[in-house]
Amino acid sequence: MRKRQRFNKQDNQGIREEINKALTVLKQGGLILYPTDTVWGIGCDATNFEAVQRIYELKQREETKSMICLVDSIKMLQRYLEEVPEPAYDIIKLAGRPTTVIYDAPKHIAENIISDDNTLGIRIASDAFCKQLIRSFKKPIVSTSANISGKPTPLSFSEITDDILKGVDYVVNLQRKKRSLKASSIIKLTRDGVVTVIRK
Repeated sequence: MRKRQRFNKQDNQGIREEINKALTVLKQGGLILYPTDTVWGIGCDATNFEAVQRIYELKQREETKSMICLVDSIKMLQRYLEEVPEPAYDIIKLAGRPTTVIYDAPKHIAENIISDDNTLGIRIASDAFCKQLIRSFKKPIVSTSANISGKPTPLSFSEITDDILKGVDYVVNLQRKKRSLKASSIIKLTRDGVVTVIRK
């Protein structure tokens, strides 16, 4: 099991201030650059078609290459899927590192984030900031690496290029010295319970 992050009072105040700023942008359909439980990501309201479209344009990414979104809990996950396959609960509970699960039949999500085969990658965020932001927003948030499509994924804030920094509406002022070694694991899970490991 992953260790739960602990923050002191000053940390919590800083997180709350950044959450409020990010919330304002998300509610207006804007883009944020934020630290996730893996790499730094570009995010927006995952239910807002126009906001998702802006991310594709910023990343110069083909819409056939779908993106993932983050939720704060199993309860939120259930609200955005027609059905959560039973194995998902064990996968989520036993995962030793951030794990994105590709599910069938998402609902109430922007159409341009859903793959042509009607699937969507969703991860329950473990990072304290992400979790609190999503819980306050009460909707899933897109999470995609902070790079132009085809370029290397930045493993730290310092590696993010100016075109990305200038292309978002708000850059979260937290964890800028954080360095990630790898992105999440990816598992595909069909409605009938078939599990396929896409990325370890």
